[in-house]
Amino acid sequence: MATVHFYEKPGCLNNTRQKQLLSAAGHLLVVYDLLQQPWAKQQAKLRSFFGDKPVAEWFNRSAPAIKQGLIDPETLDEDQAIALMVEQPLLIRRPLMEADQRRVSGFDENEIDAWLGLKLPANAKDLETCPRQARVEAGGP
Repeated sequence: MATVHFYEKPGCLNNTRQKQLLSAAGHLLVVYDLLQQPWAKQQAKLRSFFGDKPVAEWFNRSAPAIKQGLIDPETLDEDQAIALMVEQPLLIRRPLMEADQRRVSGFDENEIDAWLGLKLPANAKDLETCPRQARVEAGGP
């Protein structure tokens, strides 16, 4: 099993579920508050979590600035994206994870299972879309 450095937004329901899946699979988690990291001094490290994903996929689509149309990830280059994320860490697609000399952003269950191994329940829910945001979009509270 792996030691996984897990950068989360404290209180995020999906991050809690993601950590539970990783722990259930036997992984040791070292958890960090994504919002409190000194990204201004670690911009190269932040960039490394996104690999070869297109810049638009680096972003948390549930971030208020994106939902309100203040930021359009489709129009940004790498430097602009990192600068905005340093300024507003809520923009960062989470979780950020590091294990076995590899870094990733987001929680694609199949990718994580192939990389680290997971025990996915048969009724696994979407573990990336913010459940609060999904309720709002569906007309709920």
